[in-house]
Amino acid sequence: MDSQQLEGLTVRARRLAAPGGRRILGLAGAPGAGKSTLAARLVERLGGLAALVPMDGFHLAQAELRRLGRTARKGAPDTFDAAGYAALLARLRAAEPGTVVYAPAFDRALEEPVAGSIPVGPEVPLVVTEGNYLLHDDGPWAAVRPLLDEVWFLELDDHRRVHRLVERHVRFGKDRSRAERWVRDSDEANARLVTAGRARADLVVPMS
Repeated sequence: MDSQQLEGLTVRARRLAAPGGRRILGLAGAPGAGKSTLAARLVERLGGLAALVPMDGFHLAQAELRRLGRTARKGAPDTFDAAGYAALLARLRAAEPGTVVYAPAFDRALEEPVAGSIPVGPEVPLVVTEGNYLLHDDGPWAAVRPLLDEVWFLELDDHRRVHRLVERHVRFGKDRSRAERWVRDSDEANARLVTAGRARADLVVPMS
């Protein structure tokens, strides 16, 4: 993403951070599209006007995935607490005076969510949230989109996106052959679900 494109997106996000209530901006897109990177850059550029709350904090714990028999599909829609994520977004929108809302984070090294990691004070006018399923409309995920003031869909060339995903899995401990299988069998199945929601976005952002 060049500096001119980033500046334009920052200006658009800054408009959402105007005084007069809490707003929530969502960044959606297939795995590896660059959601977490862009979200972090926007929040950094907005300073104290924005806080970052990733959807990945609502991954089910490894022990629960084992109990449910879903460890091989980690990252699919039913491996998250979607209702819990929607409930948190509703609390964040309310921005109750004097109340700090604590959101979970996701530790990629541990492959586990970590509760109470991200404090969002009532004075912060904009929450940026990012994740695969912000535009997914099945089951409890359908409650998410109405809680977001804007959703941007990030789009990256599939070849580059898949390469990036494989390298990420290798960096966090998978051997290369296992990483390639995981991307082919799991991440890309999820990518097709994510892309189905593209038309429900307010803005499509081409990534480079």
